[in-house]
Amino acid sequence: MEKIKFQMEDGSDVEFYVEEQTRIGGVTYLLVSDSFGEEATAYILKDLSEDDSKEACYEMVQDDDELQAVFKVFEQMLDDVDLEM
Repeated sequence: MEKIKFQMEDGSDVEFYVEEQTRIGGVTYLLVSDSFGEEATAYILKDLSEDDSKEACYEMVQDDDELQAVFKVFEQMLDDVDLEM
């Protein structure tokens, strides 16, 4: 499983495991977790990068409707994993 490092707004670094990736309506979303195992906390990140940008820019999905829609896609993709919101 791929592990990626994110730099937070305060300058600190946080590492997440990439569980899955999808593209919906031209937007890339990542399903990431804070640890490897059954008790991991998962987050959905949205790619806000410009097409010509060399660095990716992600933010956590905050909009409830968007979060529900993307969650359902990931849930279908990972039908053998018990996801909870």
